[in-house]
Amino acid sequence: MDSGDAAWVLTSAALVMLMTPGLAFFYGGMVRAKSVLNMIMMSLGSMAVVGVLWVLYGYSIAFGQDVGGGLLGDPTEFLGLRGLIDGSAMSGSIPTIVFVAFQAMFAIITVALISGAIADRARFGPWLVFAGLWATLVYFPAAHWVFSFDDEETGYVGGWIANSLEAIDFAGGTAVHINAGAAALALALVLGRRRNWPQDPGRPHNLPFVVLGAALLWFGWFGFNAGSALAADATAGLVMVNTLVATGAAILGWLLVERIRDGHATTLGAASGIVAGLVAITPAGASVSPVGAVALGVLAGAVCALAIGLKYRLGYDDSLDVVGVHLVGGMIGTVMIGLLASEEAGGVAGLFYGGGLDLLWRQTVGALAVLAFSFVVSLLLALAIKATIGFRAKPEDEDLGVDRTEHAESAYALAGPATASRTESPGAAPSGSTDGPVIAERSSR
Repeated sequence: MDSGDAAWVLTSAALVMLMTPGLAFFYGGMVRAKSVLNMIMMSLGSMAVVGVLWVLYGYSIAFGQDVGGGLLGDPTEFLGLRGLIDGSAMSGSIPTIVFVAFQAMFAIITVALISGAIADRARFGPWLVFAGLWATLVYFPAAHWVFSFDDEETGYVGGWIANSLEAIDFAGGTAVHINAGAAALALALVLGRRRNWPQDPGRPHNLPFVVLGAALLWFGWFGFNAGSALAADATAGLVMVNTLVATGAAILGWLLVERIRDGHATTLGAASGIVAGLVAITPAGASVSPVGAVALGVLAGAVCALAIGLKYRLGYDDSLDVVGVHLVGGMIGTVMIGLLASEEAGGVAGLFYGGGLDLLWRQTVGALAVLAFSFVVSLLLALAIKATIGFRAKPEDEDLGVDRTEHAESAYALAGPATASRTESPGAAPSGSTDGPVIAERSSR
């Protein structure tokens, strides 16, 4: 064991954990004031449900010995983390239990990312059911495909994307972002449009919340990406630098599109550019040079700024642009490795560095496979929940606000108490303001 590596991975795990509350603020600021608590609760609920399932059987499905031709780890091998808690099992230079903690945070935030697509209209209980089922049937297997590598010395067999296809995904462009983005699209289609959308686009009620959330995401993402080196070494340093510059370049790319298209650069655009850049560099952080990271970031920021307008043209209501940022950004970051990978950085060259088309087709196949798998299974899960216990709030509950109807609370006390009394009916008229001033609308048409 290398104690320095173990300390870095544990610190990175804590940084990644902070990203989910950061996401709660990012999403919470973007919704209406009468939905902000519900939005935050969906992130907190993901932390609770997925964290428990990860310990019970999720880690075993993701990193257990393969039992399904590269599709599935043995769910019983590490049931309840048996055999791992005494610290004798090692993953490289760190105890496996440290790796378990680190990877748990990835599972949690991947599920939480999906919630942005169904803001303002989803019931909390069915969301928790979906979170548990989706983590079990989609995320845990996909993590096995992408993150679980063969080990000839021990005879361990991992997932098909990592080992048979040999596509590169350093920290989760496929397993996290494409996966979550495809699921978000499926849920948006099943739940349908918000009331009065797109005439009422649902403007962000608190832009400082959005910026705070984006800042916490960027801070935590250094652990997300650089921590994936699983060592305190030069690879972690390169990935940290690439995470910095790709994100900065993405902000500039997004703001440039806004300036040309709309005549002004917005705070919301800058915060969204942060996330777009972080998403794109996630799979590519250890494969591209810092100059390549800048090129990737500019491209991701500009394309994602344009992609968020697709929902108006195609008619699906992805409330907080999970599809436009995470699915599109994840595709860009994953596929562009096939063009921008530098042998100096990661040992493999992409097309622009003399490597030919071999890596490009592998990256494309891996990205499309995760997209298709996640979309189909997510669609079936959402339809099943909708047909049994119901997924969407009633129209009158949407009008009143899901904070009041789902949680019996309101976020702001502008004219009365912020929290409903324990005896107050959830459907009663609000005792305080449930909607705040309209601040800004994302320029997405």
